[in-house]
Amino acid sequence: MNSPVEHYVTTDGRQIGGVMMDLRDITLRFGGVEAIKAISFDIREGEIRAIIGPNGAGKSSMLNVISGFYKPQQGEVYFRGQKRPPLKPYQVARQGVARTFQNIALFEGMSVLDNIMTGRMGHIKSNMLAQAIWAGKAQREENENRAAVERIIDFLEIQAIRKTPVGRLPYGLKKRVELARALAAEPDLLLLDEPMAGMNVEEKEDMSRFILDVNDEFGTTIALIEHDMGVVMDLSDRVVVMDYGRKIGDGTPDEVRNNQEVIDAYLGVAHD
Repeated sequence: MNSPVEHYVTTDGRQIGGVMMDLRDITLRFGGVEAIKAISFDIREGEIRAIIGPNGAGKSSMLNVISGFYKPQQGEVYFRGQKRPPLKPYQVARQGVARTFQNIALFEGMSVLDNIMTGRMGHIKSNMLAQAIWAGKAQREENENRAAVERIIDFLEIQAIRKTPVGRLPYGLKKRVELARALAAEPDLLLLDEPMAGMNVEEKEDMSRFILDVNDEFGTTIALIEHDMGVVMDLSDRVVVMDYGRKIGDGTPDEVRNNQEVIDAYLGVAHD
């Protein structure tokens, strides 16, 4: 159910709006295995919403439900107050949802610029013939898309590698390029699947800063999966905790941090 509070202000002064996405009693099965067991939670306009839990808790499966890769056997997804019918991932993307992946999914032989340009596919309206001739509307559209990509390149501070083939980049920069491609779609809801996995401390600090800036400057709502608890507690407005496909906690970082079931199941430290 939606919270009766439609808007609130965070401790750092950011405005959090009403419910953007509402997931109700989501159940997902693979054969006889229940990856998600009747889980409900919502994502609010303008917030950073974390989904955490041990390996195998069902976090990525939940992100795949949100993005349309998986169709739950039970439950309903509401987006901006409307019940969402079963949609393919590209149809969900057209609604304003973009994502990054746990395993980097970039075109290794293409340049950084060209990889990010693929994120603009949903903004291309001219037909193939017009694009081949590259005149009039198609030319204007191409120039607008390139300008949008260049702004993202500047925003994420990757100007120096814009023409570099992605395959030559270190892991941390590849993660940043994947974020750039997702941002190129101009999403209302950005899904980040372990955006800092495999990064060193400096790379995590950079990525944390960019995530906060995306949320603050673009107003993008973010839902992320992350194992680094320090990062989660620093970045998130609210946290939902999963364990073996169940929801065992949901609230602010402080509320989750002090939840005994979360402590026992996730942190592995029990009080007397």
